[in-house]
Amino acid sequence: MDGGFPAHEQIDAVHEHTQGRSAVIAPVPEPRKTKAEDHDEPPPDKHRRKDGDSDAVAQWRARMAHSQIKDVYKQRTATAECVNALARQRGLLWLPVRGLAKVRAVAYLYALAHNLMRMVKIAPQLIGRATAAPAAAQAAV
Repeated sequence: MDGGFPAHEQIDAVHEHTQGRSAVIAPVPEPRKTKAEDHDEPPPDKHRRKDGDSDAVAQWRARMAHSQIKDVYKQRTATAECVNALARQRGLLWLPVRGLAKVRAVAYLYALAHNLMRMVKIAPQLIGRATAAPAAAQAAV
């Protein structure tokens, strides 16, 4: 999940929908300081359970305190963020359809097109677009 978007209601919904089998990995936002707070005091621990937190939110806070989980989140930049940026550059800013079946169809078509374009760039020989000089030209040299 993007940083800045982990709403408690969404974390609860994921936990309920997956019956606890999936874990939300998103950074815990820094606590906001009020004007009345003394600036010399250290901020409260953002990974501790707070009043009003559900069990799922408390588990998320505790999970995000571990450096291993933070490293997992950092991997997102190298994977999902690149795909998201490319999607936006290619015009997929919002979905022009309604309904789950149509949204899935657009997402699948975009994923297929994205994967094909990546394959052309990474492994052009798989589709007959080799980057090396043709064998006949190499033999003539």
